[in-house]
Parts: sequence; C-alpha cells; structure tokens
Amino acid sequence: MDQEQPPPITKPSRFKRAADVWGRVRRHPPTVIGLAIVVFFLLMAVFGPVIAPYKFSDQIATARLQGPSWEHWFGTDQFGRDVMSRLLWGARDIFLVAGFGTALAVLAGATLGLISGYAGRWVDEGVMRFLDVLLSLPPLLLAMVLLGSVGPSRFNIIIVVGVLYVPMVARVVRSVVLDIKTREFVEAAKLRGERGSYIMSREILPNALPALAVESSMRFSYAIFLVASLGFLGLGVQPPAPDWGLMVNEARSWFDQAPWMLFFPAGAIAFLIVGVGFLSDGMRRILWPTGVSE
Repeated sequence: MDQEQPPPITKPSRFKRAADVWGRVRRHPPTVIGLAIVVFFLLMAVFGPVIAPYKFSDQIATARLQGPSWEHWFGTDQFGRDVMSRLLWGARDIFLVAGFGTALAVLAGATLGLISGYAGRWVDEGVMRFLDVLLSLPPLLLAMVLLGSVGPSRFNIIIVVGVLYVPMVARVVRSVVLDIKTREFVEAAKLRGERGSYIMSREILPNALPALAVESSMRFSYAIFLVASLGFLGLGVQPPAPDWGLMVNEARSWFDQAPWMLFFPAGAIAFLIVGVGFLSDGMRRILWPTGVSE
C-alpha cells in the first residue's frame, strides 16, 4: 500500500510576509505613530522645495517679524524670510546629511565588527581598543574638534557623523558575530573549506542584518540631533542655508518679539527625533525581539 506523501513545503509569499510584519507593527501603536511621523518628514524632504511658497533665501522687507497668518503660516524671521518655506527646504538637508553620515557609519562599522568578531585574538583586541578610545570622547566635543580642524560643510559633517558612530555600530555587530560564528552552519561552512570572506558575507552577515538594521535606525536618530546641534553651534551648514539648528540659534535673539521663529524649527527637530525613536523601538521588537517583552 502506497504511503501518502506529505504536502510540499511552500514559502510564504512576499505579500503574506509584509502582511505579517504590518500586523506586528499595528499591535504597537507607538511604532505606527513613529512611522507616520518619519514618512511625513520624508515627504517634506522630497517635495518641500516644490510646495514651499517661497525660496528659503527670499527676503520680504515689508514682512519682517510678522506672526503666523494666511500669507505666512509659520510667520517670518528678522529678514522677512518665510519660516515655513525655510523648514520645508531644510528638511532635505537634515535627511541627506544625517542619512549619509549614518550610512557611512553603518558601512564602516559593520565591516570592522565583522572582521573583528570573526578573526578574534589580536585583531579583535586591537580594533576594540582603538574604538574604545573613540568612545571615551564625548561625541559633540569630538565633532567640534574635527569640524574646527577641517571646516564646516555638508561633506565634512557627513564624514564627522560617520566617524563618530562607527564604534557603536562596530561593537553591536561584533557582539552578534561572536554568537553567530559558533553556530553549526558556520562550522559546516568551515568544514567545506569556504574562505573567511565567504563565511562573513554569506553566512554571518545575513543573520546579523536584523541587529544592524535596529542599530542603524538608532544611530540615525542620534545623527539628526547631532547635525541640529552642530548647526545651533554654528559648525553646521552655514548661512543662509535653512538648517534647522541654525534657525533655532538665530531665533534666540528674537524670542521676545517673534517666538514662532524658535517654536517651529525646534518642534520639527523634536518631532522627527521622537518619530525615529518610536520607529526604531518598533523595529527592535519586530526584527530583534530577544529580551523584548510585549
């Protein structure tokens, strides 16, 4: 009598996997809120210069320090520039500078973490002690020193953000690699005679991606705050660029006469950081649930 064959195992479709992820996201309302905030600001960065009623540098002498109105929804600054237009234009700088800086940190940090964790011994010891030196310095102070040496510009800020956050990313990736490299599938790859580069890129890195994605989102939120802080200190993108941190700095002297100059850029920075933080926490719950309780 023929034995009944078990039904073939089929992988879930991409639509079903996406639906499962969205179902887990919806069970955590702060994650939905964070996603909505980030998407809103991302759309602002993409379409802001197109929908802005004025160019960020346009000065209207007759409209200096005007409060919010139908013509200027967020009011104007001391030069008669439209605050809302400057916020819309500045969103792109925040995302580009913080985003590219974070990407640089993730790329370099993941590479160092992989090599250090997999090689071990003196390689691991040397890399980690060098990174410990960088971690011992306050990030904002180190950023000020570096930018004071090379000068403030978008490119230099991206490099500085990358340098500052490489140690954090590398340590997270290294800790994951130390656990993964003891797994059976890694040992099997070694027995097959696979090269170290193959094992790191094909066996270890894909399994470290969830932790790397969570760490990347966290570093992005810190990078946003760092870029805004550098702009506030005058070490970010220079005037007349619509940098949000620079707008907050310029608004301090006019707070008594025009508080809207301070409230709107400071609120934009705060909302974006909170949104990325909520989204990062949601990613941690979904992608890297170890130690996370619902």
